Amino acid sequence: MPRAGLTPASVAEEAAVLSDEQGFAALSLASVAKRLGVATPSLYKHVDGLAGLRREVAVLGATGLGVWVQRAAVGRSGPEALRASADAYRGYAHAHPGRYAALQQAPKLVGAHLELSPDPVAVLAAVLRGFGIAEGQTVHAIRALRSALHGFVDLETNGGFGLPEDVDESFALLVEGFVRAFERWPGGASAPRRQTHGDTVDGTTRGRH
Repeated sequence: MPRAGLTPASVAEEAAVLSDEQGFAALSLASVAKRLGVATPSLYKHVDGLAGLRREVAVLGATGLGVWVQRAAVGRSGPEALRASADAYRGYAHAHPGRYAALQQAPKLVGAHLELSPDPVAVLAAVLRGFGIAEGQTVHAIRALRSALHGFVDLETNGGFGLPEDVDESFALLVEGFVRAFERWPGGASAPRRQTHGDTVDGTTRGRH
């Protein structure tokens, strides 16, 4: 039976759920319409075709990741914030694989259409402030961290770790390596600077790197 009261938000959310269940690559207008109990052409009232639908799933992925990372890091600083936010990043990728995949495939589309709140990159930037990294080095530090986190979860979710050693321990060691690296990052302090007001994550800093 067709669902009443469809909205762009409800269509996007259903598409995101379907992506998590079946994979982002399998997402189609027909599959979403079937789940919603409507004819495929009806979706064009709510989304701009398949490209628009994929973009909306990517937006949900970006905002969802930002929420998870911010909630984990809020009120923390320095190494504690980094450990918590890294665990949240990995956790989100496992809990919402379709949305996470959408985010990786369409970051330019996301950035071009709205300001994310909270922006996951801005949250990571706030975390790095607790290490006293110089402003001119922040972009480089964020890129290094994002590359490592994404590389790990991508290999993990695609079955790239076949050896028997504990994967959780590997991830913890990866994060600890970044804790040490950020404490000695070029152009920054040799150790985390003393926390001042605003060093903890509050999600208000915005930016994209």
